[in-house]
Amino acid sequence: MEQLADAQAQITRTAFQTLNSVVRPAVEAGVGNPWHVGTGAIVLETTGRVSGEPRRVPLLATRVGSKIVVSTVRGDSQWLANIEADPTVRVWICGTPRDAQATVSRGPLNTVNVELT
Repeated sequence: MEQLADAQAQITRTAFQTLNSVVRPAVEAGVGNPWHVGTGAIVLETTGRVSGEPRRVPLLATRVGSKIVVSTVRGDSQWLANIEADPTVRVWICGTPRDAQATVSRGPLNTVNVELT
């Protein structure tokens, strides 16, 4: 059973990496970004808590002015743990990287509140 769970986890990781490698460049360029108020795709950059390297992930988000909210039911998402280790993040909006601060709220639906600076 453990081998099956490991294989499923690897398949999930590979699927997300493949999807992200296609979607991320378009979203960074501004495709599908939310306007000043609305829902759309963003790229969230965190700092890897082990590597110290920048990590970028495309996410669906809701934006109201300088506040952005993203969520996931996946509690094992590495970007969540990276934010918990270092809440200084960067968000790509309309093709422009913006510095921000983020906070994580864990629960059945993990939410991240991002405040653009």
